Amino acid sequence: MRLSQISIAIACLVAATPAYAHFKLETPTNWTSLSADGTPQKVAPCGNEGTPANTGPVTEYKAGQTINIAFEETVFHPGHYRVSIAADQASLPADPSKDVVADSQSECGSLKINPAPAMPLVADGLVVHTTRLTGMQTAQVTLPAGMTCDHCVLQVVEFMSDHPAPCFYHHCANIKISTNGPTGGTVDAGPTGGTGPDAGVDGGGGNGGGGCSVAGKDVTGVALLALTVGLVLARRRRR
Repeated sequence: MRLSQISIAIACLVAATPAYAHFKLETPTNWTSLSADGTPQKVAPCGNEGTPANTGPVTEYKAGQTINIAFEETVFHPGHYRVSIAADQASLPADPSKDVVADSQSECGSLKINPAPAMPLVADGLVVHTTRLTGMQTAQVTLPAGMTCDHCVLQVVEFMSDHPAPCFYHHCANIKISTNGPTGGTVDAGPTGGTGPDAGVDGGGGNGGGGCSVAGKDVTGVALLALTVGLVLARRRRR
C-alpha cells in the first residue's frame, strides 16, 4: 500500500465519522422531535433549521419554583449555558453575538457571563466547563416569582468557545407557569447522576484547534490508528 493510498484511506475514515450535534435537552422535554444526537439546534431561537414541527408537550411548573434543567453534551467545546423564558419563540432574546470576544484560537473566544440576568434571561453561566462533560448534566434555575403563563417557551442556549462562528446552539421547551404548580406531584423531578463542571478528561475538540470530538472520541486518535495499520501493511508488502 502506497503512502498516498494510506492518506486517502485515513481521509475516508475520518469523513465517515458521524457529525454529531453539540448538546441534547432532556428536561424539560424539547419542543420538537430530536434525533439521537440532538438535531435540530443550530438556528436560533430554538433549533429552527428545516422548519421543525412544534410537537413537544407542555411541562408545568409553579411560579418561583427552582427547577432542573437536564441536558447531555454530545460534542465537547469549552463554554457555558444560558436560560431564557418568553411568551413565544419570537420574543426570545437574540444570541449575544456582539458580546463575543474572538481570540487567537477562534472567532468564539469568550463571552462575559451576566451576573444579574434580567427577563427574558433568567440564568447565565450554567455548567461552566473547560474539559469534557460526561453523562447527564443537571443545572438548577429559579423561575420568576411573579410570572405565570399558559403556554410560554423556555430556551437553553449553549455558548461554545474554540468554535467557528456562530458560537451558539439552541434548544427550547413548551412550559406552563401557574400560581399553584402542577397537580398530582412534581412534573419535573429531573434525572440523577452524571458529572458536574470540569469533570472528565481533557477533550480533543478544545485543544486550541477549534475541532469537534465526536461521541466522546478524539478523531485524531482514530486517524493515527489507521495510519499505523497502513504503515505496517506497507512494510509487509515491501518484504
